[in-house]
Amino acid sequence: MATATETPVETSTEAKAAKKKEPKLSFNERWLDKKGWVRRIPLLPALVFIIILTQIPFLATLIISFMNWQANYPNEIFFGTLNNYATVFTDPALRSSVFFTVVLTVTVVIVSLALGLGISLLLNRSFFGRGIVRTFMITPFLIVPVAAALLWKHAIYNPVYGLLNGILTWFGGPQPDWITDFPRLAIELQLIWYWTPFMTLILLAGLQSRPGDVLEAAAVDGANSWQTFANITMPHMRRYLELGGLLGSIYVVQTFDTVFVMTAGSLGTANLPYTVYETLYSAQDYGLASAQGVVVVIFSIAIATFLLRTVSTLFAEENR
Repeated sequence: MATATETPVETSTEAKAAKKKEPKLSFNERWLDKKGWVRRIPLLPALVFIIILTQIPFLATLIISFMNWQANYPNEIFFGTLNNYATVFTDPALRSSVFFTVVLTVTVVIVSLALGLGISLLLNRSFFGRGIVRTFMITPFLIVPVAAALLWKHAIYNPVYGLLNGILTWFGGPQPDWITDFPRLAIELQLIWYWTPFMTLILLAGLQSRPGDVLEAAAVDGANSWQTFANITMPHMRRYLELGGLLGSIYVVQTFDTVFVMTAGSLGTANLPYTVYETLYSAQDYGLASAQGVVVVIFSIAIATFLLRTVSTLFAEENR
């Protein structure tokens, strides 16, 4: 019996050792491998389409960013200048938009994750009508961003007939103009409301993937709810929190609809995407707008790379 039980372990160990001993093919060998091309050829049309749709426009934007190109001065277009990038990094208005973009992204992502974690813990419990409640919780994320911004601007923040001032009227409170008096807070609250359901979905999936045997063992050992949450749930949820932070940061950095609809970039609420839009369509400075766009892309890639490395490290630790 001992020999029969030891054989599978030895076989799996030998298989792993054999895989490690297999020599890795060089790039040229993989490039000339016919079996590899059989797998790659069906993907080529999609790859060509993505390159045409994304990389060629970005390359054009990169070239234009080194040009002095203003629509109001068509005879003064020339190439080979770094003035646009010098303006990007020395313009105080752009520095303000970068600062607000960072604050907006960090605030929305952290608060949405915290609220999403709390809501997902509630929705993970069994109660009557849980399916309907889950559906209603997802609904805000399904609304078109422009429609969501208009809803908050007119139905909630309006100083005359808005919901917030209506509630304050019942208690004899003040009647502030929310967008004028608290412009950044107004945008942050709207985005938190919009992104919390997205975080809830990710974290609820994480909660439902917890190993049941570990939870049962903790209950048998006498662990209370807080000990189970702190020592089992949170370590398990770390990868899902990182994933939510990654996706949320990438999308919130690119927020344009809410800023455009609610404040039109005034009162210190212009973020990087809106600043690029304003430079392109108001100032009609194509070169400067392209340079700003390149900076936005680099900023987004830096965030995505950092968070992707973090998430991949977490998954690697889990697979050990």
